Amino acid sequence: MAAGTKDFYEILGVSRDASESEIKKAFRRKARETHPDVNDASDAEEQFKLINEAYDVLSDPQRRDVYDRYGTEDPRMYGPDIGDVFAGFGMEDLFSVFFGGMGGSRRARTEGRDVIAQVEVTLEEAFSGATKNLTLNRLVPCEECGATGSASKSQVQRCTQCGGSGQRQSARQTFLGTMTRSTPCEACGATGTVVPDPCPECEGQGRVPDREQVSVEIPAGIEDGMQVRVRGKGETGVRGAPSGDLIISVRVGEHEYLHRRGDELHCRAVVSIAQAALGADLDVCGIGEDNEVGIPAGTQHGDTIRLRGKGMTRLRNGGRGDLFVHVGVEVPRKLDKRQKELLEELGSSLGDPERRSPLQKLRDWIVG
Repeated sequence: MAAGTKDFYEILGVSRDASESEIKKAFRRKARETHPDVNDASDAEEQFKLINEAYDVLSDPQRRDVYDRYGTEDPRMYGPDIGDVFAGFGMEDLFSVFFGGMGGSRRARTEGRDVIAQVEVTLEEAFSGATKNLTLNRLVPCEECGATGSASKSQVQRCTQCGGSGQRQSARQTFLGTMTRSTPCEACGATGTVVPDPCPECEGQGRVPDREQVSVEIPAGIEDGMQVRVRGKGETGVRGAPSGDLIISVRVGEHEYLHRRGDELHCRAVVSIAQAALGADLDVCGIGEDNEVGIPAGTQHGDTIRLRGKGMTRLRNGGRGDLFVHVGVEVPRKLDKRQKELLEELGSSLGDPERRSPLQKLRDWIVG
């Protein structure tokens, strides 16, 4: 292996021919050992990050193959992508429930946390709707114990140390009198319940970290910054408690020719002086199809033509907004001799220069 590269197999403590199952078990074991909530070493947080990085590479067959071939995993090859949303491995909350690391005087949370992710869609996908596949690292039900947290799948019991409150009360005498303090119960991890025979795979929590493919339906008409909520696809709760939700923040990418304002679409059409004066039929870019727009004779620079029902899909009723075509009159920068003569003839035929029409003003500006 090249100098300066990371040996992900050594970090997880597995052989180079380790199976997917062996890698997953090693990751869970190492993650519990090095989590900053239970490891006081000064480099615990750094080690925890390395373990996550190693698992992220070795659990992905394609990335593992690249790593095995070249001894490195170039992060530039796998930059931010909607298929890699690492939403479940927060340092403060991913494994904190495993170790009773909650502070304060309230009972520990047993419901699963919401998972936040982000996807980007094109304007065309926002118009028609799309299905996006995400890879989520999150806490999922433990298959070994059926999410019960118990090796024998027995019922949970009320913690005898705290009486089911999740808190331990301690009292001490001060010059102000007896002071009572509530602290999280270490015996039950502040949950108020315990399992008599904890599952060795999940350590009694009924959930384990894992990677899962999730398909998310992006509805037609969605706007930039809106969110899509998928019920029950967040973190799994402790020992069967309700799961959190997956909350997808949607970003709609910019279009090369179209600009969106709510349900409206706007585009620009450039016409010549002759087309503006005489009228013309043009094809303009639309969403999913080109549209023919009639340029009326005498159209001025900056005029707007409205095409009803040619805009974006409306999110709630499925209808469509309008497409607005902004007309720009292109003035030629250079004229040959014959073109100047024609414009001069046109300018003369249009009447008194003191009562010049817009076209006469344009002609005078061109010929200077």
